[in-house]
Parts: sequence; structure tokens; C-alpha cells
Amino acid sequence: MIASHLAPNLVWALAGVFAVLIMASLLVFGLGRRVPRLGTPELAARLRSWWIMILLFSGAILLSRTAALCFLGVVSFLALKEYLSLIPTRRVDRQVLLWVYLAVPVQYYWVATGWYGLFVIFVPVYMFLLLPVPMLLRGETKGFLKALGTLNWGLMATVFSLSHAAYLLVLPDAGNPVGGGAGLLLYLLILTEANDVAQYVWGKSLGRARVVPRVSPNKSWAGLVGGIATTMVIGAALAPFLTPFGWEAALGISFLLGLAGFVGDITISAIKRDLGVKDSGALLPGHGGVLDRLDSLTYTAPLFFHFTRYFFF
Repeated sequence: MIASHLAPNLVWALAGVFAVLIMASLLVFGLGRRVPRLGTPELAARLRSWWIMILLFSGAILLSRTAALCFLGVVSFLALKEYLSLIPTRRVDRQVLLWVYLAVPVQYYWVATGWYGLFVIFVPVYMFLLLPVPMLLRGETKGFLKALGTLNWGLMATVFSLSHAAYLLVLPDAGNPVGGGAGLLLYLLILTEANDVAQYVWGKSLGRARVVPRVSPNKSWAGLVGGIATTMVIGAALAPFLTPFGWEAALGISFLLGLAGFVGDITISAIKRDLGVKDSGALLPGHGGVLDRLDSLTYTAPLFFHFTRYFFF
């Protein structure tokens, strides 16, 4: 009964995700004794974190749309909190941070009500206009531009960009009869995470030439090309079950997601390298912080949402 509001294809897709996770668990814990590199503590920690993340996400999706939106809102809040804990902030701007945090529930309110007009301009326009006001009232001009720029960028990445994934849930089900809004969200998440994993595997296996060695030394051309190709195959295979896309659209958006995911990943890497930190946090053992896990999604979510909305709704 709990999943009666969901399309059957979505329930089967979630079951498939758990099947993959179970096979990965057997590989790490079962074969790890015979092949030591498969049983490393880091891999085990990553796997435990994946179980927790997928269980929480699936529970929220199966419960209700409101629960799923609240879950994604909390994820945005945690990503923003991590970001603000990393960047240097002026003591005079401590109260301004309250305005920044309040943007999260307001932005997700526009999502929950399906108010696209305000959803799409609240952070990039109104928060852009409002944030300088309390800063100006404090009268401190030293470091003003840097503080304003870093706060606005953080809002764009962790709140505005990520909220595009949440807005998929409120798109009309009539536009995607096979999977509804939840199907589109699951499709986006599967492709984004599959691209990350595939780029890592291809890079480790065949990677030699580096794409941007000064920003992310582990990112190779083999990983980039192999990851995009793998994402396109998975995207084309899953599209008929979760999306309204034909095979041409599925291949096109999968290619764009693979490329955008790579850019999102190295953008967050550049920020962390600039700040002199390895991970954005330690909330997810084996992965780092929430922002470490969502770096690709900050780019793929807006791209996928607008592609889907403009061409299929």
C-alpha cells in the first residue's frame, strides 16, 4: 500500500538498484577474502554509506512526495552547511548566514507548490538582491566582494541547483506516464552516480593522459570518455522504463549528463583544492561529505530538469 502512488516501473527500478547493491556487497564481503583489494576498509565504508543513502532515499520516495521533498530539502541544507563550514567568513557576517539558511525552506516551498516562476528566480535574482542589504547595514567594506561572491555561489550550487532535482517530483505525471516525476528523479540519480563510478573504473583501468592534472590529478581522458559511453548505454536502456524519452533523446541527455557530471566534479575539486581540504566533510564514511557525493549533481540536475521540462512537458 505504501507504494500505491508510484508507477510500477519505478518500484521495479528501485528493486533493481537494491539488487545491484546486494551484488556489490557480496563482491566486497564475499570475494574480498580471496581478492584483498576488494575487501579494503575504504570500500566497505563506501558500501555501508551507499546502503544508508539508498535506504533513506527509497523510504522517502515510497512514503510520499512530501516526504521525498523534505528529504531533498534536508540534503540541500546539509550541503550548504558543509560549504559554509569550509569557506572563510567574516565575523561581521554571522547574522547574514541566517538569511542564507532561510533560503533553503523558502526555495523548497516554491518547489512543493509547483510555483515555477518564483522557483526559477528566487535564489539567482531575489537572494542576489537581498544578501548585500544586511551586509551593507553593518558598514564593513573590507572583504565585502569576496564574502558576497562566495555566499551567492554557495546558494546557487547547494540550494538552487540541487532543488532542480526536487522539482522533477512535482512535474505532471501525464508528461511521463511510465514513471512519473519520481521516475525522472531516479533516472537522473542513477545516471549521475553511474557516470561517477564508471569514470572512476575506466580511469583506474586505462587512464594515463590527464584532463586537468592541476585541478584533479586522477581525472583521465579514458575515464571521461569511458564514463560518458557507459552512461549513454545505461541511459538508453533505462529510458523506456522511467522516462518519456525516445532512444535519440536518451542518448543525447545521457551524453550531456556524463559531461556535466565531470565538470561538476572537478569544479568542487577546484574549490576544495583552493581551500586546502581533501573532503567537504566526514558525514559519509568512504565518500567524505554530502557535497563530495553531490558535486556532479550540482551540474546535472539543472541541465536534466530544463531539458525534460522544455522538450517533454
